[in-house]
Amino acid sequence: MNIKQLYNPSIISLALAIITCLGCTSNKKEIKEERTPNIIFILSDDLSWGDLGCYGQKKIKTPNIDRIAAEGMKFTNAYAGSSVCAPSRSSLMQGLHQGHARVRGNSYQSYRESLKEGDYTVAMMLKEAGYKTGLFGKWGLALENQPGIPNKMGFDEFYGYLNQRQAHTYYPEFLYHNQDKVFFPGNKNHYEYENYSKASTYDEEGKVIPNGIDDPSNAVYSFDIINEKALDFVKENQDRPFFLYLANTVPHGPLIVPELGEYKDKNWPIQHKEWAAMVSRMDGEVGKLMDLLDNLGLDDNTIIFFASDNGNSSQGYEKRYLDLQEGPTLSDFFKHRSPTRGQKSNEYNGGFHVPAMVRWPGKIRAGTVSDHIWAFWDFLPTAADLAGVSSPTFIDGLSILPTLTGQGEQIAHEYLYWEHKQNQAIRLGEYYAHKANGGHLELYNLLTDPQQQNDISAENKALVEKIDKMMAEAHRPSDVWPSPGESKEAFQKRLKDNNIPERPNNIGHF
Repeated sequence: MNIKQLYNPSIISLALAIITCLGCTSNKKEIKEERTPNIIFILSDDLSWGDLGCYGQKKIKTPNIDRIAAEGMKFTNAYAGSSVCAPSRSSLMQGLHQGHARVRGNSYQSYRESLKEGDYTVAMMLKEAGYKTGLFGKWGLALENQPGIPNKMGFDEFYGYLNQRQAHTYYPEFLYHNQDKVFFPGNKNHYEYENYSKASTYDEEGKVIPNGIDDPSNAVYSFDIINEKALDFVKENQDRPFFLYLANTVPHGPLIVPELGEYKDKNWPIQHKEWAAMVSRMDGEVGKLMDLLDNLGLDDNTIIFFASDNGNSSQGYEKRYLDLQEGPTLSDFFKHRSPTRGQKSNEYNGGFHVPAMVRWPGKIRAGTVSDHIWAFWDFLPTAADLAGVSSPTFIDGLSILPTLTGQGEQIAHEYLYWEHKQNQAIRLGEYYAHKANGGHLELYNLLTDPQQQNDISAENKALVEKIDKMMAEAHRPSDVWPSPGESKEAFQKRLKDNNIPERPNNIGHF
């Protein structure tokens, strides 16, 4: 090559293009490494403490969820926002405990409350921080004609259920995609109560024949399509930070699953096969999500939270089976109750105490177990720290990022507070307090009396007085739910004095 060829404009342009391209590649890699982590919160519905292998389950297979614990941190003192669905999710989204959250019950006198304009959510915060935000599953914090629908509360994309009652059928008439209804003609009439409220049959291959559906091959199981859409969301947003809130509906009843899978030939009552198959089906979808993150090169820069929305599930789902044939309950069979007294819909410790774990490769030391006491309202400030933004000052939560990473000082709550159906509860270190509707304050030591059977309030009067003050300070009156100790008449007078109109019966509205 002569000197003229060395200075050939074409060669010089090509060389510059190659250098520029290499520079772009380097920059892209640098940007990908420096960007804030993707945040995924997987919420199971009514999963009991011991339904997972990592929490001691022997009969139900959950290798993928167990992997989150094995490769991350498992918590022994994690708490839901409430002991029932909607308020628990309100605390999770708002970073507020139940003395301050907007939604404090599933409903009151057939009225479902909604988040409102002016309420602030973790999705809003992350969207402002540059995240793409998606909710797939059950919302429970607004109906279609209320202001708190997901797209107005910070979510760029929503696919799933608004009304919890609609979520009681896994073969629904429709689901929402953002504000549009997506209908499933193949599901026929299963969504009608007379069909979904009764147990469906299974064929010899262990495949379900849902009541009200002529051809199951054309039916759409909502859990499956919701998780499919969640994977699409990850694929579509792989090049930018995203927040995925995967609010699964399993294993909440009525119990039904497309296939019994490996449990088909077990010598178990059908409801036990269904429960196990539903939990394992969720585990399989968690596995698909983790595989996708790995295939897209996102695994190391994605933090995954997993938890249940309330404590020990109630046994109402199996009544339709046990009325026909006696047998062990789900709790007796799977031995999945938490180590403390309480269950869904009451206010003892087990009603709020949930399985929870967090995985973030390279940032959270694998296989760690933490006894740090935290609750759903701590997720919002933790997400703020992850996104590199400031938390709102009006929230009740505290970031648990120092606990997760082992870096920095972890600030602990003085106490955790809940209220439900005018009953109040507080976790204060080793102590647990319960007060029924303004009545006597019961006090228990969770370490020596996990079943909360020995009320020690009489010999700890100073502590009882302290907790009483905490309960009073933590409660802010609501214009939807009566306050602890407030009579129905006093509540109605308060509403009238504040010119608050009567609420409609919207419990069944979509």
